[in-house]
Amino acid sequence: MELASFPGFLRTLLIIILCYYLFKFLMRIFAPILMQKAVSKMQQKMQEQYRQQQEQQQDRTSQSRQSMPKEKNKVGEYIDYEEIK
Repeated sequence: MELASFPGFLRTLLIIILCYYLFKFLMRIFAPILMQKAVSKMQQKMQEQYRQQQEQQQDRTSQSRQSMPKEKNKVGEYIDYEEIK
């Protein structure tokens, strides 16, 4: 049974450490860009939802105005009186 060579182990360890630091460095550069894109997509979705809700609200109010019959001119307020004995 042979053991792995010490120089091969050091080489593997060095490659792992270099990959780790390279990944950290690249994340510092690209993470803000990726986050900015994600935030802008979410903002666009929220604006689209808001526009749709506003359109639906306007449609509902216009439909309710059309369906309501016109009121006649009211002369006064109706008061209900009870008889007291």
